[in-house]
Amino acid sequence: MFAVNTTAPTASAAPAADTMPRGPLLAIGALLLVVLVGVAGVRLSGVDIREPDAAAVATRSLRFEDRPDGSVAVLDATSGRQVHAIQGEAGFLRGALRAMARERRKQGLGSAPPFELIARADGRLTLVDPATGERVDLESFGPTNAGAFAQLLTAQPVAAR
Repeated sequence: MFAVNTTAPTASAAPAADTMPRGPLLAIGALLLVVLVGVAGVRLSGVDIREPDAAAVATRSLRFEDRPDGSVAVLDATSGRQVHAIQGEAGFLRGALRAMARERRKQGLGSAPPFELIARADGRLTLVDPATGERVDLESFGPTNAGAFAQLLTAQPVAAR
């Protein structure tokens, strides 16, 4: 016959080899708590932790219009003349503009107010929507993506077809 072991394990059994000591866990938990409290304190205090903007060295007011062929016309807001056409994917350009347009739609604004593209003395490039107060610091997305907008600062009007 088979014998059944009916004895329960005793409380003096050795701990498992893969358990972590309690001290380091408490130290990690305390550190996380201090960091969270510090971040919350700064956020709730209203202190602006952004670096102040450098002086503007070039500014251009631009409007963007969808065209029936799927392209996006870039218009100089001052003259009303087209300075560029965004063809095809142009992922970053279209993505940044889509995000700004979404904010305008949420606030019930149309596409008529121009955006401002600002080149700064420290080399940074900023796209600002004065209508909503939204801004995108373009250099944060790398030089290639910022360069897609930088070319719009100096683009000359496209010849009429």
